[in-house]
Amino acid sequence: MKTKHFAYERCDRLNTLIKEEVSDIILNHLNDPRIGFVTVTEVKVAHDLHYAVIYVSFYGGDKKEGMEGLAHATGFIRTELGKRIKMRYTPEIAFKIDTSIESGAHVLGIIDSLEIPENHLEGLENIP
Repeated sequence: MKTKHFAYERCDRLNTLIKEEVSDIILNHLNDPRIGFVTVTEVKVAHDLHYAVIYVSFYGGDKKEGMEGLAHATGFIRTELGKRIKMRYTPEIAFKIDTSIESGAHVLGIIDSLEIPENHLEGLENIP
C-alpha cells in the first residue's frame, strides 16, 4: 500500500510542476498571436507518467484559434518541458479547454439574479 501512496504523491507533485512550467513556456516563449491570453488551470498526469492532459482557460479572443495555436505548439512545448523536467520519459501532452470558470460565472449570475426578499436575509449577516 505504501508504494501506491508514493505514486499518487509523485503524480500530484508532477501535476504542479508541469502546470508551472507549461504556464511559463506559454507566457514567455510562444509568440503565436492565435493563443492570446491563456491560463493553465489544471494538469492531470496519468499514473504511468506517459500522458498529461493540460486544461486551459482563455480570456477573450477565439478559443478555437487559441486551441489551434496550442496544438501547433505542442511539440515545442513538450520539448521545452523535457529540458526543464528531468525524467526518463517526457509525457505526451494534450490540451483541453477548461470550462469550470465559465460554469462558475454562470452559476454566480443565476444566484445574483434571484430575487430574495429582504426579510429572508435577516440574521444571516452574523454567520461567518
